[in-house]
Amino acid sequence: MRKLIYTFGVSLDGFVNDRDGSIDWAEPDEELHQFHNDRYREIEISLHGRRLYELMAAHWPYVPASASRIERDFAKLWTEKPKVVFSRTLTEVRWNSRLVSDNAVEEVRRLKADGDGTMEVGGANLATSLIPHGLIDEYQLFLSPVVLGGGTPMFPPLDNHIRLRLAETRHFDTVVMLRYLTV
Repeated sequence: MRKLIYTFGVSLDGFVNDRDGSIDWAEPDEELHQFHNDRYREIEISLHGRRLYELMAAHWPYVPASASRIERDFAKLWTEKPKVVFSRTLTEVRWNSRLVSDNAVEEVRRLKADGDGTMEVGGANLATSLIPHGLIDEYQLFLSPVVLGGGTPMFPPLDNHIRLRLAETRHFDTVVMLRYLTV
């Protein structure tokens, strides 16, 4: 069965973007960006919500040749990586993406059962729709030293606790990574 990882930059008060939807407070330095590139290479399929897909699709396919090597590397990785985009409003997707407009929970269950690699989920709304169904196997939080005071929370309100086991911590100059496995 495929493993599903929820990876996100998060503020100290638990938000993945600020009240205006901005993530400019979470811009990675070179070391962290390289870490994300290396991690992304290991991902078999990337699951995107509409907002994240639109954000990524507006930027990464158009990274100029003058961009850093790390940015050009990620641009190539992102455009080539198989992606499943969940949206009820988009009518088409590009860059090795497949659009799903039906039940995200059922599609993710099918994708998990259909292989033995690793998938990641990107987009807080998509991830929070999967969390209550127990579909996330691992949480990777990149904790930034900022308090936003509002925005999109990383986790939805839940009826039950989610038991986790700390599997790894890693300190970068700009964030601390906390990697948790579900138990």
